[in-house]
Formats: sequence, structure tokens, C-alpha cells
Amino acid sequence: MKIEKTNFDGILIIQPDIFEDSRGLFFESFNKEKYEKGGIADKFVQDNISKSCQNTIRGLHLQIGEKAQGKLCQVISGSVLDIAVDVRAQSPKFGKYFSIELSDENRLQLWIPKGFAHGFLVLSEASIFSYKCTEIYDKESERSILFNDPDLDINWGIESPIVSPKDLNALTFQQFKSQNL
Repeated sequence: MKIEKTNFDGILIIQPDIFEDSRGLFFESFNKEKYEKGGIADKFVQDNISKSCQNTIRGLHLQIGEKAQGKLCQVISGSVLDIAVDVRAQSPKFGKYFSIELSDENRLQLWIPKGFAHGFLVLSEASIFSYKCTEIYDKESERSILFNDPDLDINWGIESPIVSPKDLNALTFQQFKSQNL
């Protein structure tokens, strides 16, 4: 397994060891000891899977306070543009975003620590997205930031995405800052 640091403090890209032969492939999607050695010592308490069609944007979602979540993300099928927005007020990258393509072909995983809003755009015909969370979902702690907020200037690369009513009515980044920081 290879773990690569990014230019965002705490965000890691993980390339699992893949074992392939004529039957297919095998890899460990999580091994507590190996991830701890690589710098991910958080305890995971919930796994989530979503299936989405092409051009769907989910996010930008996060939980705040004691229920803030770290997420270990990967794509089981298809491909997505995965986005993490730094909302840590003291961070030099505050309000900036990190993006990476995760797919069933590159088999990369992305570790997003607490303090980031998260979202993704489905690039393939459909995608099955899986993520492990360090906290249980808590509706009272949940926040959403508008995916196309001009202050964030995220390059989603799409004109007319499919977005839920909840995500279309999310807070602007300025509203989020004034209410939660």
C-alpha cells in the first residue's frame, strides 16, 4: 500500500496493493494496522454506499462540532470527481478545494479528515461510491454548502448537473462561515 500526502494538511491519497490474475483481482480496502502506520488512526463507526447516475453532484456535505466526520472514500464501480473543501478556520487553505478522480480503474482511496466539506460529481454512466465515517450521521450537526458557490470557484466541469433540492438550497460559503465559525 502506498500513501501519498497532498498539499492539504491531512488529506491523503491511498493506493492499495492490488493482486490481479486471470480470475480478476483482490485488494484490502481497509486494514486497521496498515492505515494506522500510514497516519490514519481514527476509528471508523459507519460505512455508507451511494449509487448515482452520470452528471449527479452530491454535496458539499459535512458535520460540525463533536460530530465532525473524517471520511475514507473510494469508488466501487464507475468514476467520480471527488472534492474536499477546507473549512478549518485556522488553515492556510481555508475556503480552497482539493480534487481528484476516483474510479474502479485507478482504485485510489481518499482520506478526508475532519474539517472538510465533501462532495462528488459522477463522471461515468453510473457510480457506486463507498465511504467509511469516523462519526455516526447526526442530523443536528449536518451542514451543506452550495456546490456552485462562486466564492469557492470549484471547477466541476459540467454545465447542468443533477442536484438534489436539499443541495440546491444549501448555505453559501459566506452563510456557512457566519453561522458555524
